[in-house]
Amino acid sequence: MNIKKCNTLKEARDEIDVLDMQIVELIAKRNEYIKQIAHFKNSIEEIKADDRIRDVISSVRAKAISLDLSPNLINDLYVRMIDDMVESEIAEFKNAKSL
Repeated sequence: MNIKKCNTLKEARDEIDVLDMQIVELIAKRNEYIKQIAHFKNSIEEIKADDRIRDVISSVRAKAISLDLSPNLINDLYVRMIDDMVESEIAEFKNAKSL
């Protein structure tokens, strides 16, 4: 991971602002894939894939640890994000089935 050496507070904050926009874009992209996945599922129960959720959480926690980042922070962020995206996937599933 390459981190730019900033020389001023403004420069560091500008870098953070850029990263924040990239993070939001990546989350939006992830959500679009989640919506696509809804079309491959046959039931709402299948959407709530607890094994997959556990695998994702385990994987991102391990990545956080490898980057010297709090695994609890990442865990909490992902649990919240996945909960919302499961609801999004369910809505997409219901919409697709009603067509």
